[in-house]
Amino acid sequence: MTRTGRFVRVDGAALHVLVEGRGPVCVLSAGLALAWFDWDPVAALLVARGRTVVRFDRPGHGLSAPATVPPTTAGEAHRIAGLQDALGLTGPVTVVGHSIAGFHAEAFARLYPQRTAALVLLDSSVEENPRALLPAGPRTAATRTIGRAVSAAGLPAALGPALRRAAVRASRTGGSDPAARDLVRRCYRTGRVWRGALLENARYPEMAAELLALRAAHPLAAPATVLAAHDGSRGRRALRWPARQAELAARLGARFEVAEPAGHLVMVDRPFQVARAVLAAREPGQRLA
Repeated sequence: MTRTGRFVRVDGAALHVLVEGRGPVCVLSAGLALAWFDWDPVAALLVARGRTVVRFDRPGHGLSAPATVPPTTAGEAHRIAGLQDALGLTGPVTVVGHSIAGFHAEAFARLYPQRTAALVLLDSSVEENPRALLPAGPRTAATRTIGRAVSAAGLPAALGPALRRAAVRASRTGGSDPAARDLVRRCYRTGRVWRGALLENARYPEMAAELLALRAAHPLAAPATVLAAHDGSRGRRALRWPARQAELAARLGARFEVAEPAGHLVMVDRPFQVARAVLAAREPGQRLA
């Protein structure tokens, strides 16, 4: 059963965070427009194997307060560190980033090497040469305008949960959205979540470019794992994504693994394999029974 957590203030923003279990700490951060409950199956497996699992919603996601400023890659890394401090967590953590949160997790590992036990990139975003058609300022302003218009028109309340369920179905190899309907309604009927997702998406090129700069300035000291999702098809286009993920792993000196069959929501499609990768990232001898 999905639980809600509590709220802590990090850099003035109220973040929703759920902490479960005991033992070495794993911090899980989900992709664009997702929420803490999308980690439910993985979190349960990790808690059962003696881990403290920290799940949190970035501003404008899940139950956290609205996003007030455009995100940056380093800013999200600092947010993870601030969350550690707010929770009183000592010692290095295994940081897990899914999709765009892979940028944040890798940045954290580079900027806070003494706080990082291991890095796991879960079907992470990959941009070898990020470019934007419009400057960041006008793009962000347009996104804010669209977000306000969408909210004023009542579209999140009318269509939000249905759009969430459709997006989840499209991001899996099979199956519907397993999230509790009451929590989906609570989160996705609000303009706050859709505005937060639009704002984060609008700054995607800048965040990707910022990560490339961090790679040049800050070496990666922690052991890393790249886990790529693949739906099992063998067409050239379908195989291109795992190939890019393998190139990312090679660039980082990371262990590479493919989760198959799985869609982009690999933590929902293959929770056992994700949990195993998280355990092995910090302690290679660990195995799930």
